[in-house]
Amino acid sequence: MNRLLKGIRRCSPGLVVSLATLALPQVNALNDTGTTACYTNNQFPTSCTAAVISDSGTHPRQDSRLGRDANPSPGKIGAGAAGFDFTKISNAGNALPASATLGAGANDWACTRDNVTGLLWEVKTSNPSTPGLRDVANTYTWYNPNAASNGGDAGSTGNTTSCNGTLAACNTQDYIAAVNAANLCGRSDWRLPDYKDAFTIFNSQTLGNSTPTPFDPTYFLARGSSTFTTNTLIQQPNSVFYVDSSGMSFASKTSLARQVRLVAGTNAFR
Repeated sequence: MNRLLKGIRRCSPGLVVSLATLALPQVNALNDTGTTACYTNNQFPTSCTAAVISDSGTHPRQDSRLGRDANPSPGKIGAGAAGFDFTKISNAGNALPASATLGAGANDWACTRDNVTGLLWEVKTSNPSTPGLRDVANTYTWYNPNAASNGGDAGSTGNTTSCNGTLAACNTQDYIAAVNAANLCGRSDWRLPDYKDAFTIFNSQTLGNSTPTPFDPTYFLARGSSTFTTNTLIQQPNSVFYVDSSGMSFASKTSLARQVRLVAGTNAFR
């Protein structure tokens, strides 16, 4: 549910209208879950307008009837399922139409902005014959020499092969540095997402599909959605949380080379 706009609406209804009119990103709000189906004990899914789903029914107050997903259109800037609101961003940092395609040109798609949280996400490229810096086939070990944030273990510096020779050492720190040096999408504050960041764009409604796509394939592609996070495990200092493209999360050794998807910006309302 969009807590920021709810708070503004209580204080000043006119301000909400102004924000919608300006069509500015609703920075530092929260995404909803993406759930749009309603359920009963023996019939699922069922219509969310059914009497049993109403507030006075036997199965009231369901997720799909509350928050942004229940009324997604007001203030939506880009597009996305249910209450999600994404915009494609070019290599140069400019907004693009949803039809834009990936490429290396200044006006080609390279990132996706979440208009609700304000976070900007890297989108992977794919060139099997000549993988580039951000190719989906590249993998990295987790490495963070900063003792204040590495959970007591710096991780592994990696090798030169798992990222197809695009870096001298295929690890997360070197990859972050390279993407920031490239000023991807006009930003130089790229970082690993933390666990909460990774799930702000998670659409739980798709988990019941035969092929789940919890990360919108139009704005993030079906592949390249997996990523290491910054979250370490207290009981296993040499492991961190990893989120894969199906939305599953698990502990992974820092020495294992895995995919990475970077994010820029912060969201204080997670």
